[in-house]
Amino acid sequence: MSVLTDTYKKLILFTLLLVCGGLFLPVCTAEEMSELEVMESEIEDNSVKPNDSYISDIEILGANIIKPEYILSRINLQRGDLYDKDIMQQDLKTIYKMGYFTERMKAVPVKNENGTISLKIILEENIPVTDFTIEGNTVVSTEELMAYLMPLKGKPQNISNINSAMEKLNECYTSKGYILSKVDSVYDDPDGFLNLNITEGKVNKVMIKGNEKTKEYIIERNIMTEPGTVYNENIVKQDLVRLYSTQAFKDVNRTIEVSEDDPDKYDITIELKEQRTASLSIGGGIDSATGVFGSVGISDNNFRGRNQRVSLSGMVGSGILMSDASIKKHMNYQGELSFFEPHFLNSDNSLMSKIYYRDLGSYQIPLALERRFGVEATIAHRLINNPRMSTTFTTGVEHIHLSEGDPATVRNLYAIKGLNIADRAKELEGGLFLRLAPGLAYDSRDTIMNPRHGALASVRFEEAIGLDGFSKTNGRIIGMAKRYIPVAKKSSLTFTGRGGMKIHGSEMPEIMAFRLGGPYTVRGYKVNGVGTGTSFIMGSVELATPIPFSDRIKVNFLQNLRLTFWVDAGQVFKPTIASTLYDRPLHAITTGVGLKVTIPGVGPLSVDYGFPITNPGKYGSKNGYFTFGAGDMMY
Repeated sequence: MSVLTDTYKKLILFTLLLVCGGLFLPVCTAEEMSELEVMESEIEDNSVKPNDSYISDIEILGANIIKPEYILSRINLQRGDLYDKDIMQQDLKTIYKMGYFTERMKAVPVKNENGTISLKIILEENIPVTDFTIEGNTVVSTEELMAYLMPLKGKPQNISNINSAMEKLNECYTSKGYILSKVDSVYDDPDGFLNLNITEGKVNKVMIKGNEKTKEYIIERNIMTEPGTVYNENIVKQDLVRLYSTQAFKDVNRTIEVSEDDPDKYDITIELKEQRTASLSIGGGIDSATGVFGSVGISDNNFRGRNQRVSLSGMVGSGILMSDASIKKHMNYQGELSFFEPHFLNSDNSLMSKIYYRDLGSYQIPLALERRFGVEATIAHRLINNPRMSTTFTTGVEHIHLSEGDPATVRNLYAIKGLNIADRAKELEGGLFLRLAPGLAYDSRDTIMNPRHGALASVRFEEAIGLDGFSKTNGRIIGMAKRYIPVAKKSSLTFTGRGGMKIHGSEMPEIMAFRLGGPYTVRGYKVNGVGTGTSFIMGSVELATPIPFSDRIKVNFLQNLRLTFWVDAGQVFKPTIASTLYDRPLHAITTGVGLKVTIPGVGPLSVDYGFPITNPGKYGSKNGYFTFGAGDMMY
């Protein structure tokens, strides 16, 4: 009976200690967690200190959602360990730092009769997150943002996890270009709802600074960022690229300032530095197509401050150089007046129109003189759903006149090949043609100057309607594709494929045949040195790399200069009479080196030296040729 009485006394004493908090840690604030202390229960046997006792059991109380096993895995003291109140104090700090519990936590070591300790850890969970409300989002859907919050639902509020979720929400906005958007505030309700308010950073106004000649409405139509919209850095960068590509400005930048009217909105300033756009050029030199030549030109890339481009040019040359005997050496006269409107009819269309006159020795027809006069207009439309793609439509009227250049030599060539000289009239057939050419283009290049990433492709169908003889009507299709792959830090590898074929027109004039050879097709051959025919296919691989050590010389021209190493290959099908007369090889593989520089508004200028790997033909050279090119053929 006395033993039972003693037991009841001990139970009453233990209960009083629990009520009075004698066995628990005092309640602490978050700032006081560093001073948490473990309150030990009284031990009847004073000869045995708690730190000399082993832990027989650990019980986690108050953890309803967070599993006790998870808590036990995070602390140091485990069953079978010697109890140490300093370690216990550190374990309580560890549990608090988990973020799921309030600072009201206690550790109660209870001495067992066998000398071991039962450790009770009493916790209080934060209010669990029951749901979420999101306000202020317009450009990112609530469903997308909820994906970052749902892992918090059903768990006790954890400030660390909540902060991490808020960072992910901000990163979501930033990844889409909304760099001024952020989670402005987070607060919870007693029922566990977590409420988020997002400030997306709207544009208050867009200001333009620095334009003197360029009309303001011309600048504004290139800026898609508008007041009232959420600021997007990606869209602004595209705006700056569009402005720079007008060639009216030498520098384009933007600044962002918090609006004085509304601290949640921003004022955007587009800062411009205009450049001289009108130019007069007088030049001369030696060219493989025109011989010794002189040229004069006047142009304005920002005509009347409206971003229109007007150009008038003329050239006189001594005749074709570096050609075989198929091209008559004849004075070369060329003139062209062109006009470009980047926003035709105030829409997303652009218009390029030109009037031209050319009088030269023909590339297509052996020993013939060729005179062309025509007008042409091309409308291009960029697709709204895919800005990298654009449609084109070209129309124009062209008169082609061919005349005999060297009758005696022509008769001799026909006789040698056993051909009927009466067929010469067919070769010299020109005419008046109406051209209709719809096309599709794709451009994902990272830059126009020296692209290293992306692709460039186009396909075009050309219908030439004979206005002075419908039997001459013919149609053909032409395509081109380029792929740019970066190599090292500044070099690039380009794969190019081109092809074309006649679709219809049994009486298509030979002047409209495809030709291979020269600076724009298979380099290392004379112009049309590979041959002419009704269809062709070719490909090339080119490595372009900066001139070694050119980056140490601060000259812009040298920064755009590239050393090239290349291989070209091509094949002509269904050869014309010209190919037969001169025993042209019809297929060729060449390799060579060159220099290329890209000039804004002009395109790539290149000089190459190529070596034929295959048979160069009777009139070709096994040692190869220099070729000079300006611009880039789209087929």
